[in-house]
Amino acid sequence: MQNLDQLVVEHLELAARDHHGRSAHLLIHDRNLRQAIIAMTQGTTLAEHDTPPAASLQVLKGAVRLNYGSGYVDAEAGQLLRLPEQRHSVDALEDSAILLTAVTSID
Repeated sequence: MQNLDQLVVEHLELAARDHHGRSAHLLIHDRNLRQAIIAMTQGTTLAEHDTPPAASLQVLKGAVRLNYGSGYVDAEAGQLLRLPEQRHSVDALEDSAILLTAVTSID
């Protein structure tokens, strides 16, 4: 069993020391299911990328902006977002940690 609170602290510290301002840890890799913690320092961006068949983003600490198409949505700690079925990027509005849940294929 992994402690999310401890992982958030650990990976925010690692992100602060990383020249890209990010740190990630894969929690679950079970066939089509992936869960990862991603920590980002304020001002860091996860560049635009495609969405898997199904995915959500839960903010564990801080605040992020999910950019997609011509829109965006801001989320803060405790909020859960369903990722849009289109290319998107994520900006850290402050030092932040998110839990990304993704289904990589649907049989």
